[in-house]
Amino acid sequence: MTDVHESALMDGIFLQQMVNGLTLGSVYGLIAIGYTMVYGIIGMINFAHGDVYMISAYLAAIGLAVLSFFGIHSFPFLILGTLIFTVVVTGVYGFVIERVAYKPLRNSTRLAPLISAIGISLILQNYAQIAQGAKQQGIPTLLEGAWRFNIGSGFVQITYTKAFILLVSLIGMAALTYIIKYTKLGRMCRATQQDRKMASILGINTDRVISYVFVIGAAMAALAGVLITLNYGTFDFYAGFIIGIKAFTAAVLGGIGSLPGAMLGGLILGVAESQFSGLINSDYKDVFSFALLVLILIFRPQGLLGRPHVAKV
Repeated sequence: MTDVHESALMDGIFLQQMVNGLTLGSVYGLIAIGYTMVYGIIGMINFAHGDVYMISAYLAAIGLAVLSFFGIHSFPFLILGTLIFTVVVTGVYGFVIERVAYKPLRNSTRLAPLISAIGISLILQNYAQIAQGAKQQGIPTLLEGAWRFNIGSGFVQITYTKAFILLVSLIGMAALTYIIKYTKLGRMCRATQQDRKMASILGINTDRVISYVFVIGAAMAALAGVLITLNYGTFDFYAGFIIGIKAFTAAVLGGIGSLPGAMLGGLILGVAESQFSGLINSDYKDVFSFALLVLILIFRPQGLLGRPHVAKV
């Protein structure tokens, strides 16, 4: 009986961590999209992207506070208004970062934009610390309640907030996939990714396309920022560093430059991290994520859905 009880308990933990992992992984995927889109277009990593997510968390809290001040307390209107506000303002941040840190260095060495992005990252961190303080900030729980499913002697709980996060993440990924595959903007993005010079010759304003990509990536990070803030309720000025590295790990895992790869990598990393945390040791979950990044770079640097780089002669 003891073995049966332990087996049922482990099954419950496994399934609960699977739910947690899918929720976390969907958010990783949203942030990873920003890394992979920028890399696909200009071949460089935007190391300020994690801090764009951090800024969006603060903006989400500000949006919620302002709407609540004006008497809007209904969850659908409250979250919709917050999403619109956060996505729009964070998109402006993405546009400004591209114009300030990347466009002036478009024709310089590859190292210069990298250093510039790191500088923007530090600026955003210090800006948030000075403007909002170094203490951890928080918001109250907006969507209470959960579904419980009995598993043997235990149960699996899916909170309404986690279900909402999964739903919104899937909608965001589906909408972005549609834009990239079936719209004029998507065709311009794909053309610029394949051959920027030829796309320019064909009449595509590649500078504008690159700016659009930064705005789209920032908007996806903003969506993730709102969702994570709803789920955990706390954030600080340093929140973008760790989650930014993990989202970058997800992008590399799926194949940097591949949009489906970013989504797949986020889900795999989220599930793997949650299972490690629940079944082995939660204290070393960050170490596990970074070790996974090292292993990917060693054994499959192109990622799961990425293609090996072939030098053209």
